[in-house]
Amino acid sequence: MGSWTITKWELKGTLQSKKFLLIFFFQLMVLVGMIIFFNGFMASIESQQGLTLSPSLNQFASVEVVDPQSIIKNQMNPQILEITPNTKDGALNNLNRGAVTGVLIVGTLNNSDLANIQPLQAEMLIDYSDPKRSVVRYEVQMAHDKAAYLISQQWMNSLVPVETANEPQIQQETQGESLPLQLITKIMTAILLFLPLFLFGNMVIDSLVGEKERRTAEILIAMPISRSYIVLGKCLAVIITMALQSALWIMIMIMAGFPLENPFLVYLIVILTAVPIVGLTAIIAAYSKNYKEAGIGISFAYIAIVGFLIVPALAYVSQQGKYVSMSTMTLAIKVFSQEAISWGDIILPLALLLLISIISYGITIRLYKRDDIIFGPRPGLLKLIIELLGIKKV
Repeated sequence: MGSWTITKWELKGTLQSKKFLLIFFFQLMVLVGMIIFFNGFMASIESQQGLTLSPSLNQFASVEVVDPQSIIKNQMNPQILEITPNTKDGALNNLNRGAVTGVLIVGTLNNSDLANIQPLQAEMLIDYSDPKRSVVRYEVQMAHDKAAYLISQQWMNSLVPVETANEPQIQQETQGESLPLQLITKIMTAILLFLPLFLFGNMVIDSLVGEKERRTAEILIAMPISRSYIVLGKCLAVIITMALQSALWIMIMIMAGFPLENPFLVYLIVILTAVPIVGLTAIIAAYSKNYKEAGIGISFAYIAIVGFLIVPALAYVSQQGKYVSMSTMTLAIKVFSQEAISWGDIILPLALLLLISIISYGITIRLYKRDDIIFGPRPGLLKLIIELLGIKKV
């Protein structure tokens, strides 16, 4: 009951704070903006034009092309390159003057006589003093590869006999997404699901460190409430706030068209992951003596936590689920993708969550019970670790 009393006080103060409501609204707008960006990114990948790795600037670099049959010219991207047909002498003259970044000279192709097929001659000249040269080289290489593929297909089709009406029509179809597309879709969806968990570290800092800076810790500790209940109550208030925003966020993702199967189970996994994250944040906040120190510590901690969640998920997607993962992000991917889940996939990550939660909250409570941590003088970090481990000096 003591911890729930603290939780109600914290929630009431948080929800009545205009600062919190402004931050909450701003975070929601950031998440919505990420959805819009992600949907646009996926639309570019799934479009017929594909996704270019070059800078998305209109006519970023200029190229003059000598291609009488437009073999390679028709495959070049006019959104990236400013393509200008020219004669060989005129194009070389402009390249020498630095008026263009590159010149492409393509020979003629005679595919009427298949018995005397000759290689297509193509020459690319680039001004290496121009920093845009890598863009030109990449785009021309892509266009050359497309043209070579189309020419090969045209020659192969000319060798295939004409099908008669009585012959069966055989067409090969491929189903499913390519591995890169699976990787992007599943990982980006998982990142969006877990992102709200890392937006409330400031609440933990304000709840624990703020008591020290506002000099209200003495009043709180003097109340007939155990310090354990104070820590657990404050952390529970943050977890409930996370749960509210995560629920709202998952509903927005579903309305935005994300293929989230079993949304309730996915939501449960996300909230369970929030418990040890709040506990680890509370350790840093309890030891820190001001906001700046706590902010630096949480920044490093969150980098490690994000890596622990994402790296196993990346390994799982790239290896097609050959191994059991300790990351709850991997478990969430399996759930919303409706993939087969073994007992190891459930027990291992949940057991790890439980272990980290017990250790993190236990350490936070021990720190909060020490007057030298709350009021000072604070012991050094190394000395404190030795004391927490129970190692006695000889």
